[in-house]
Amino acid sequence: MHTVVVGTSGVTASDVLAVARVGARIEISAEALAALAAAREVVDALAAKPQPVYGVSTGFGALATRHISQELRTRLQRNIVRSHAAGMGPRVEREVVRALMFLRLKTVCSGHTGVRPEVARTMADILNAGITPVVHEYGSLGCSGDLAPLSHCALTLMGEGDAEGPDGAVRPAAELLAEHGIAPVELHEKEGLALLNGTDGMLGMLVMALADLERLYKSADVTAALSLEALLGTDKVLAPELHAIRPHPGQGASAANMLAVLKGSGLTGHHQDDAPRVQDAYSVRCAPQVAGAGRDTLAHARLVAERELASAVDNPVVLPDGRVESNGNFHGAPVAYVLDFLAIAAADLASIAERRTDRLLDKNRSHGLPPFLADDAGVDSGLMIAQYTQAALVSEMKRLAVPASADSIPSSAMQEDHVSMGWSAARKLRTAVDNLTRVLAIELYAATRAVELREGLTPAPASQAAITALRKAGVEGPGPDRFLAPDLAAADEFVRTGQLVTAVEGVTGPLV
Repeated sequence: MHTVVVGTSGVTASDVLAVARVGARIEISAEALAALAAAREVVDALAAKPQPVYGVSTGFGALATRHISQELRTRLQRNIVRSHAAGMGPRVEREVVRALMFLRLKTVCSGHTGVRPEVARTMADILNAGITPVVHEYGSLGCSGDLAPLSHCALTLMGEGDAEGPDGAVRPAAELLAEHGIAPVELHEKEGLALLNGTDGMLGMLVMALADLERLYKSADVTAALSLEALLGTDKVLAPELHAIRPHPGQGASAANMLAVLKGSGLTGHHQDDAPRVQDAYSVRCAPQVAGAGRDTLAHARLVAERELASAVDNPVVLPDGRVESNGNFHGAPVAYVLDFLAIAAADLASIAERRTDRLLDKNRSHGLPPFLADDAGVDSGLMIAQYTQAALVSEMKRLAVPASADSIPSSAMQEDHVSMGWSAARKLRTAVDNLTRVLAIELYAATRAVELREGLTPAPASQAAITALRKAGVEGPGPDRFLAPDLAAADEFVRTGQLVTAVEGVTGPLV
């Protein structure tokens, strides 16, 4: 099994995906263990002094003015975890929790948190054992980090609360730790706080959304190309020289992908004599511009994610010169903004895809295709209600595009008076990504049927490869009405698992 080594300088997006989604094992480097020990010596020295130090010998948040005596500090660290583990609502997905825990471990191993090496080792042991804390949907405001979600993870570290075992059953964390020979941790000065103060949940969801959206933007280029073919559109608008004079990188990439898919098509450019077209509709002609703008948004979001993956997010932090200083690095604004940007871009990509689907189904705008791509229109309804489903998905995505980061709700007796709502931005983006997959699946379903209805005209080899693979995946082609939901579910799986892109790249080579 693949092993991810965690050092002091952060981790990569591929590391996060390997741990969260594939179950890769984790090792802590000798360098990181040495940095942990060195930072802990600084915290221990401060803990022994009579002067109060935030997070070491004081309360937290609005209660930071109280100096805590040494005999109460273990209780203080335990209590912050218990009291902050206040999440409610549905359980968060296993991959999100694993990413959350792994990214907190990443910051702990930076040597800036003052956590003992044995705490970091226990975090790694729990992940390697496949034990996943129960984390709930609601509880994070995305400032002072993802407090409640991280607290539920820290609770498992202490052997308290519930967790999911590697078999998927939820049981008391103490039982699961005992079965795997893992001793619960008694938290010392600063350690409880250090386990809670991070943007790890929102960052983990950002990393996974970026991976999913990279695949979906390629898929969108393919479905747009198939729709262009089915509508007998022109591929002249995809010429590289046209996109070179408006040099947005994403736009050029999308146009190049569409052109590669359409190479050798016998359907493009057949503007009918009885309905001449000088230009195709915007939803067809401007596909690279819209998808390209989304691709450029992805590039910006990826840059933010890379910076955050290299960060040590905690408060206070141990600096290389031995100072322990308070800061505001736990504020989730940088991550929250791009999570919202991505939801906006995904909604617009879904919107333009739905407009192409609607055009395929409308006999007045489809240039010779039967109404709703039905076998016997009137007796058959064809894909009429598939477009309704697509429209409902797009409508929800527009609602999800309202930025969470534009909101702030004060907390902690006005000490934490401006928050990022980054966790909420991440949660709605996950729904948006799922819905975008479904929207593209419906466009794929309609476009492939429409291409097959163009009798006597031969699609591009890459288009035909997509159609053939889709049919082999159990998605039927044109014909009388049938129970449609299973076909749409299979098309969704075909897009979600990357089979569409794989089928096309077998002809075109790698898409960009």
